[in-house]
Amino acid sequence: MSDLSDWTPVYSGKVRTIYIPKTASNLDSADKMLLVATDRISAFDHILSPEIPGKGALLSALSHWWCDTLADVPNHRLDESPPAEVSARAMVVMPLHMFPVECVVRGYLAGSGWKEYQQTGTVCGIELPEGLSEGDPLPEPLFTPATKAAMGDHDENIDYDTLCDIVGSHDAGELRRLSLDLYARARDIAAAKGLILADTKFEFGRNRSTGEITLGDEVLTSDSSRYWDAQLYSAGGINRLDSFDKQLVRNWLSDNWDGEGEPPELPHDLVEHALSRYQELSRKMMAVTTSKD
Repeated sequence: MSDLSDWTPVYSGKVRTIYIPKTASNLDSADKMLLVATDRISAFDHILSPEIPGKGALLSALSHWWCDTLADVPNHRLDESPPAEVSARAMVVMPLHMFPVECVVRGYLAGSGWKEYQQTGTVCGIELPEGLSEGDPLPEPLFTPATKAAMGDHDENIDYDTLCDIVGSHDAGELRRLSLDLYARARDIAAAKGLILADTKFEFGRNRSTGEITLGDEVLTSDSSRYWDAQLYSAGGINRLDSFDKQLVRNWLSDNWDGEGEPPELPHDLVEHALSRYQELSRKMMAVTTSKD
């Protein structure tokens, strides 16, 4: 098992750090990468303080679980153990030629989609029926791609024609097909666990050797997806859309920060609450279910 000293950090994002082997001169020449999920939490394009203790390990475990569950889908994970000191929150992966877009799929009317619908009756420019309420299921899942922004900038929703301009019409069609298929499978798996997968985002790249479109980045975690408790949702009421992600942190910031300058430090009880939501989702999703014959 390799030690972390055998790896060189080459990039630190909002919540993950990327390493390449010491033997590689740069990312382009590396035959593998080490993705380490930190305990950092971000919202509104800012890294917040303090961290959520254990968050990186929880999200890594969930991403590993989904890679195992969707093992027939090509993904970037390699069959190699990460260094022991980061093994609980890391994954060794193959470098991909990443598509410069995020592949978002929305199954329910929530988040920025709900805000847009209230104003225009559309989600990412797609016309929807009148009279929908926040949290309602959409008539069918929507593929709503976005450009990936640099740290500090905002991702920008784009229409399908713009996606075709960026990646080409053939690859755009494949990204849409793969994203919708993956969402449908994950939605049904989550439903069997008593969870609603309201929306998610995927990132894909091209295998450098074979050219095959391959799933990369984190997979269906609570940082890349919006999950709800199906029982609470069915019961209705003000808590039906309580999510297992960082939405509660966004809500607190919206109430306690005007968006100017650096965001305030998160209170201890909010950090504990956020951690409990991450933990609960992991328990529910990765719980072993047995059939009743």
